[in-house]
Amino acid sequence: MDFSVAIVGEGFVLLAADSAQARSIVVMKQNMDKMVQLSSKLVMTASGPAGDTAAFSELMQKNLKLQALRNGYETSTWSSVNYIRHQLAHALRSRGAYQVNLLIAGCDALGPQLYYMDYLASMNKVQFAAQGYGSFFTYSILDRWYRPGMALPDAVEVLRKCLAEVRLRFIANFPSFVVRIVDADGVREINIDA
Repeated sequence: MDFSVAIVGEGFVLLAADSAQARSIVVMKQNMDKMVQLSSKLVMTASGPAGDTAAFSELMQKNLKLQALRNGYETSTWSSVNYIRHQLAHALRSRGAYQVNLLIAGCDALGPQLYYMDYLASMNKVQFAAQGYGSFFTYSILDRWYRPGMALPDAVEVLRKCLAEVRLRFIANFPSFVVRIVDADGVREINIDA
């Protein structure tokens, strides 16, 4: 029952992910961070079974760090996303498939970028995205209120509407959300008091 949402604005990508770790009717943890910082200006949210998300996220984080150490520079958002897609597709065609859905956000010389990737390794560049059961409630809000080139306060307001709708309509209660912004200054956590 994971939920994550992301919005591209003018010079930034705003991401939110719930912090509950649950399976079936049991909530195991209420303070889990489902976002992984892959490089100084690249972050990924992963949803799916806890073992797969943890293993795949850590594998990508460490391999991208190894590439940066070997080459002396961090790869671009585009090349990092394609590397992640290749690894997910390769695992899919072996016995070690990962059941992970990803939102990958970065900011580089080409500006802010957001990519949606599912467990079958299909990848799309998008302006906004949501994954999990909460997406059933948030896509209508994103379709209605999203505008290209949004300023940060406007994007935060749209995100607040999305989170409020999920809290109101979804049968399971998400206790809290982790919200981060990716921009030219890097990745940082923000508090939106939603």
